[in-house]
Amino acid sequence: MKFILTSVLFMAISLSYGQNPAITSWLQNTTETGSYYAAGNSTAVGNNILVNCQQVEYSEDYAYITCTGVPAYPTGPFQDGNPSQATNQNAVYRFPLNPEPNTGNNTETTPGTIGVFINGVSLYDYRDGVAWNPNTNALCGGPGNAPCPGGMGAENDWNRDAIPAESEGFDCAKGHPAMGNYHHHQNPTAFDLDQVEVSDVCNLYAADGLYVINPEVHSPLIGFAYDGYPIYGALGFTNVNGTGGITRMKSGYQLRNITERTTHADGTSVDNGPNVSDTYRLGYFREDYEFILNDGEDYLDEHNGRFSVTPEYPEGIYAYFCTVDESYNSAYPYAVGPTFYGAYSNSSVNAVSETTTVYTGTNEINEGSMSKIQMNVYPNPASELVAIQVDNAFQTAMKVELLDMTGKLVESTVIARGSTIAYFDLQKVYAGKYLVRVSGEATAITKELVIIKE
Repeated sequence: MKFILTSVLFMAISLSYGQNPAITSWLQNTTETGSYYAAGNSTAVGNNILVNCQQVEYSEDYAYITCTGVPAYPTGPFQDGNPSQATNQNAVYRFPLNPEPNTGNNTETTPGTIGVFINGVSLYDYRDGVAWNPNTNALCGGPGNAPCPGGMGAENDWNRDAIPAESEGFDCAKGHPAMGNYHHHQNPTAFDLDQVEVSDVCNLYAADGLYVINPEVHSPLIGFAYDGYPIYGALGFTNVNGTGGITRMKSGYQLRNITERTTHADGTSVDNGPNVSDTYRLGYFREDYEFILNDGEDYLDEHNGRFSVTPEYPEGIYAYFCTVDESYNSAYPYAVGPTFYGAYSNSSVNAVSETTTVYTGTNEINEGSMSKIQMNVYPNPASELVAIQVDNAFQTAMKVELLDMTGKLVESTVIARGSTIAYFDLQKVYAGKYLVRVSGEATAITKELVIIKE
């Protein structure tokens, strides 16, 4: 089943205390628990772990986010033999409310968490801890391989890219765990929502992902890097000043024209890696890429970001974007890196050490707030599957109903608290006009849906 779900253009907000996006953007939840798929079973099993973020608090300088690291969408299975499952990380992260550019030498991204998505899930960079050992002419590091020279985390001449190398191990939402720390290396959309599907894991183990690419609207703010700068989805305004329509943000990196791995892109001679082959295809290692400076404003810099006017930052801010190709498949360097733009600090602090204010937000649904919700139904017309997304995650679950034009209930589901997405399988629904209704405790909003059958 193929469709493209809409993401929503968030309203611009001021950056006063309590209204800074680094405070207001997190998906909070204290009641809903997560789930996972066991291999061979298409029904997700509850894991009894609270999903998303449990508390947001802030001081004059920082936002503190407490979260489990477990998403609301089902995780797993990981079909490369990874025995791990998403576990509670009991994490506390600290992000500066006013991030600053790094004015010194570039700081490289590090192994492990380099940012956090708004649902509390970790962002990793391209690497998976595996590299090429020229002394043994074999891969080193990671499960089943001998240790690399220099030990875990050491930089080697040829470092493996997790996206092509571990593709079988990603679940439907393009994530997997490392010793329980569930994370994304790449744009966190579901495989089956891309224009070209490069994995069939969603056929049996469906998951929504954090958002979905809609070419008509600016992608939402989906996280923050460890330097404090925001991370957006794949689409932004064409021009840095917020004009020119919506376009795909393009990576400034491209594959090198090489058949032998003897030098880096800057011409530095290094220990040889394996020749380009079917086993070690071009793009298998990070060093297979080179950065090319482009004049177009929709091309990103060497950190995978640019200065941008965005819906959340109408005055503009430096922002990272999750890069994808024309088919919406992940494109190196994927989100942040290989270096940080801003002054880097490890944001994992495990405890709050200063006086803070707890941010409770205004996510409760009432008659006034319901009237301000932006609800999108996509695609429309639809044939096999339709998705419904609201512009923010609320503290209260919302009922979603599919009604015929007489008001008779055809299907119903919910957008769970702390989530933004629900969908209906339309394969057994007749063609015609229908209504989609999203309701809270006080009121509802409704849109018409047309279902077509070939």
